[in-house]
Amino acid sequence: MRYNDEMNNLQGKTILITGAARRVGKIFAIACAKAGADVIIHHGHSPDEAESLRDEITASYNASAWVLTCDLSLPASVSQLITQANEISPLYALVNSASIFENLSFQETTLENWEKHFAINLTAPFLLSQAFAKQTQHGRIVNILDWRALRPGADHFPYTITKSALAAMTKSLAVALAPNIIVNGLALGAILPPADSSSDKNKIVENVPAQRWAETKEVEDALIFLLTCPTYITGEIIHLDGGRHLI
Repeated sequence: MRYNDEMNNLQGKTILITGAARRVGKIFAIACAKAGADVIIHHGHSPDEAESLRDEITASYNASAWVLTCDLSLPASVSQLITQANEISPLYALVNSASIFENLSFQETTLENWEKHFAINLTAPFLLSQAFAKQTQHGRIVNILDWRALRPGADHFPYTITKSALAAMTKSLAVALAPNIIVNGLALGAILPPADSSSDKNKIVENVPAQRWAETKEVEDALIFLLTCPTYITGEIIHLDGGRHLI
């Protein structure tokens, strides 16, 4: 059996992707649709982008797509998101992609910054994973991490701490939810240039051994692998960062 021909097929499966309206989340949503999955596009504050993506998926791929809105900083709302998704179509997988990424040092980080990062980057994936596990007998969870999660430094302080905690939670969930739910992580590096154009794009990849940005297809393939790989693979964190976490 060849992986690309038979295993890389999500036909008939429904996947909820948080933060799917924009940037990397959008790449994930399109990747799943290309692989045959139906996609539930979550967004917090990007209704136009979410609706546009839904239209793109339904028009260009043999897949259905729906949009759900939820402010992930509100625990009461987060707890209902899985239920709302399952009412649309029973979920096969949850991709915890939504996060906030603020360039704050330790000294600059206020309690408000700290709590906001934890609410969206860690508490929301916890609540979503818990609800998913209660409502899904067999499925998969993919947590989207960062190369910083396993090599934490002083930059982007609250973001890095929450992603490090999410990496730990990924491994714990893999044990807690086995054998019925497979849990893995995808740690990203230089995937897309920053939304603000002030950053030097070439400088960002100076410390990347691969000396380049990721290609969109590489991002797509990595996620689809984790959504279709053998169920004996769980608790793993794959780095898609051109080797950045090594130096």
